[in-house]
Amino acid sequence: MRWIKGDDGLPAEEVGVWAKKKHNYLGRYLDISRAARKKYIGPTKAGAAYFDLFCGSGRSKIRRTNEWIDGSAVVAWKTSVAGEAPFSAVYVSDIEEESLNACVVRLKKLGAPVFPIQANAVDAAQQMVSSVSEYGLYFAFLDPYNLESLDFRVVSTLAALERIDLLIHVSAMDLQRNLLANLRAEGSTLDKFAPGWRDNVNTTGSQSEIRRRIVEYWREKVAGLGVWPSINQRLISGEKNQPLYWLLLAARHDLAHQFWSTAANPEGQGRLF
Repeated sequence: MRWIKGDDGLPAEEVGVWAKKKHNYLGRYLDISRAARKKYIGPTKAGAAYFDLFCGSGRSKIRRTNEWIDGSAVVAWKTSVAGEAPFSAVYVSDIEEESLNACVVRLKKLGAPVFPIQANAVDAAQQMVSSVSEYGLYFAFLDPYNLESLDFRVVSTLAALERIDLLIHVSAMDLQRNLLANLRAEGSTLDKFAPGWRDNVNTTGSQSEIRRRIVEYWREKVAGLGVWPSINQRLISGEKNQPLYWLLLAARHDLAHQFWSTAANPEGQGRLF
């Protein structure tokens, strides 16, 4: 990871302008769902926690514009406070120690009850789930750097919690750019993302059709965990209108999908391909 000095003196990253869109959807969902979250907050309640498994440093600069923006965990905490339903715990994880430490400092300055975990996402998910009450309410943001990092074991571990919503970033660019290499390789990125795809996905036909089948197979596997992927997904595009990734919600309860439908405002976004 290449660091830059943040506007607060701590390590930060450079990101594309599309990061603002991603964080806007995250904030919208957490704001719309604040009343449900508030029911779990209080001294006699089981709690409402936020999980961020690829938290980064908590602060970024937009390339080209030089605008400074908050990272996802900071956005989540600030949104929950502004909605008068602050998370009772904020679990953040990153494999990079310097990144994680910077995020923790920024969250603590804002008064967040933060619990850091330096680990890969698979191990971090296990630690987060084992640290919380089975009776609480949870929201997980999965914003990996590439498709390989979205290991299916992360989703399956988190889905073991009864009341959890997952906002997931699925890399369209990675799937498109590396499809042929992944189809030919013995050890493929797709093996982690969608285990069993080799025996269940027809790999004949156009690349766009193969990509569609892979994503649909992944969606079916996620649904098999009891957390159904939303039909409303947001396609985030780059500066040249190239598809970068989809944001979609996976949740067990209808109310969460209603919240996401409103937050995503999916007009014109109803198709993955």
